[in-house]
Amino acid sequence: MILVTGAAGFIGSYLVSALNKKGITDLVLVDEFKDPEKLKNLEDKAFSKQIDRNEFIPWLKTNASSVDFIFHIGARTDTTEFDKKIFDRLNVNYSKEIWKVCSKEQIGLVYASSAATYGLGELGYKDDHNIIKDLKPLNPYGVSKNDFDIWALEQVQDQETERKAPPFWCGLKFFNVYGPNEYHKGRMASVIFHAYNQISKTDKMKLFASHNPDYKDGEQERDFIYVKDLVNVCIWMMENKPENGLYNLGTGTARTFRALAESTFHAMGKEPDIEFIPTPEDIRDKYQYYTEADMNKLIKAGYDQQFTSLEEGVKDYVQNYLIPGSYF
Repeated sequence: MILVTGAAGFIGSYLVSALNKKGITDLVLVDEFKDPEKLKNLEDKAFSKQIDRNEFIPWLKTNASSVDFIFHIGARTDTTEFDKKIFDRLNVNYSKEIWKVCSKEQIGLVYASSAATYGLGELGYKDDHNIIKDLKPLNPYGVSKNDFDIWALEQVQDQETERKAPPFWCGLKFFNVYGPNEYHKGRMASVIFHAYNQISKTDKMKLFASHNPDYKDGEQERDFIYVKDLVNVCIWMMENKPENGLYNLGTGTARTFRALAESTFHAMGKEPDIEFIPTPEDIRDKYQYYTEADMNKLIKAGYDQQFTSLEEGVKDYVQNYLIPGSYF
């Protein structure tokens, strides 16, 4: 039995479908299952049971002996939420409870960390355990993800006398993920999703202008990763169980927002028409102009699959999912 938290969400539902395509259907899905838009992500998926997020920890403690592996993808991901208590409860303490059961019962665990832990990238974007405590995330979401990473590493260092870590575990630092099944995410959906909707309505795309002399308008860069590739790595981790620890999960290649917008126009069969607007003043000092995952650790661990290029990923996403309104 495999458990997936956040199973009705964007990445979680894609993971469920990918597991189904590998013939794995003995799945327990964990989420709130209240949002009708999110529930569309689970239509035609095969699984054994659904468990409400608020009932999951007691259920897990009782049924742990039947669990083979856990993908802990669920989290509060709203970067505009600033109530630290919400993130402490949902992202830190909830994850600690799952970790503790996995440690006690020796269940493998893959959990979602985030590139938001890197802040402005003052220390680079290398998944080095030695820098984790020195990272400076820019918002409570990033802080919560880094707090749990720090706590997890402390358990590993302190497990000589008792089981304080799962037999296999990894925290995957997701970079900018895009792809099918994010219809419900609203403002937190990927830039590609918003670009498609803007272009559909106005035949234009608005991007933030640059307020950094080192970057031209539209030349701000991010590491955009297609959800298909991200989920492939998640499953590879479960099947191959490399060295435990934190791993970056991007493509290793930063691309500009201009390239993203142009790729979206081209996928829609339209000529690019991009307008630049001022970045809101309240976020200018926290705006990231560049992120790029150092992927050497994952490659050295044995992962050798190629990542989808931005152009290929956007074309697939737009033409096979957004235009027909379909799900994976």
